[in-house]
Amino acid sequence: MRRLLFLMTFGLMGAGILISLGVWQVQRLAWKQDLLARIEAQINAAPVSLAEATTPEFRRYAPVKIVGTFGLDHEYLSALASRRNTGAVYRIIRPFEVEGYGRILVDTGWVRDGIDVPGVSLERLSLLGNLDAPNEVDGFTPAPEIDTNIWFARDVLAMAEVLNTQPIMVVLRDAPEIDLGVTPWPVDTAGIPNDHLQYAITWFSLAAIWVLMTAYFVLRTNRSPR
Repeated sequence: MRRLLFLMTFGLMGAGILISLGVWQVQRLAWKQDLLARIEAQINAAPVSLAEATTPEFRRYAPVKIVGTFGLDHEYLSALASRRNTGAVYRIIRPFEVEGYGRILVDTGWVRDGIDVPGVSLERLSLLGNLDAPNEVDGFTPAPEIDTNIWFARDVLAMAEVLNTQPIMVVLRDAPEIDLGVTPWPVDTAGIPNDHLQYAITWFSLAAIWVLMTAYFVLRTNRSPR
């Protein structure tokens, strides 16, 4: 009887823990879906000026309209990245002088590995994009190869220092006035992981298996000769 009671108690406690973990992941799923919906709404909101989007604090993902000129014709940094179904590409980061604000970084889009990057117009332009603060640098990120202009992450602070700009990045959404020779890579929520549903299913499945195994051992113990 004691052994039977121990198995039932142990089984119920284990199942309870696994079910609570599954419920927690369901709650996290609801939180993440709400977060993604709010980010999407912010990305697609009406554009504002750069000053409004950064004052009193930096509003990541805020849509902005900037007017000004690019730096030198071929002045840019190339950040190595990977796109699904495309492979290795380079994100082209250029300095842009915003009228009434100053010089900032603009992520203009991507080109395939091995494709030459054309120069850009130095005329006054109106650009539409979103503020971003990519967190792509960690302890395993190699240092940029300055001589060959290859960066392994969009390091806003370091890139701003090299291009002599403010540490502010706008990711281009649309440049209707000119062809920059790149494919736009606008800000979206595709890169924000949302695996909570899979985690919840895993925990609930483990709870079900735990209950079945407990029932099996309880029945086996109950039928064993005494």
